[in-house]
Amino acid sequence: GVFLYNHLQQKVRNAEALAQKYKQQQEALSAQLQVVYEHRSRLERSLQKERGEHKKTKEDFLVYKLEAQEALNKEKQDSMNRYGALSSQHKILKNQHDDVKKQLLDLQLQHNSLKLEHRKSLESHSQKLSQLQQERDSQVTNLQDTVLKLREESKLLRKAHQEVHSQLLNAQAQMEEFRQLKEALQKMPGLR
Repeated sequence: GVFLYNHLQQKVRNAEALAQKYKQQQEALSAQLQVVYEHRSRLERSLQKERGEHKKTKEDFLVYKLEAQEALNKEKQDSMNRYGALSSQHKILKNQHDDVKKQLLDLQLQHNSLKLEHRKSLESHSQKLSQLQQERDSQVTNLQDTVLKLREESKLLRKAHQEVHSQLLNAQAQMEEFRQLKEALQKMPGLR
């Protein structure tokens, strides 16, 4: 009985020691579990905070995306309006360019025609001028010949005039002599 009692006592002590060991392990596990819970709680709070920040960031991003989309649409609309204005202005300028090009071609044709006409007119004037110069030279030669002939005739006429003048003077002298002679004869009574 004593042996059984001692044996049971030993088992009880072993069981108590084992229970104490298990209790210590449980307390250690509880402490570790408490640390794990606290760590998990911190992680959850941090995760909640991150989620809140992520939600706010997502909302901010959506607002930014919406504003950027609106700005992009506005810029796109403005670009389309500017493109339309530039396209219409380009068409106007292209039409003006075509008109100016056509006017330039017309002016070039007119210029070429006037150039040809000017060349023909210049050649005709040159021919007429040459002909007129020849006629003038011929007339000048004829006039020079006529002047020479007239000078010769003038010399002959002057010579004849001098001869006639001297003859006239001689005739007047003779007339004077005849008159004086006549007067002398009339004064002589015997000859009357």
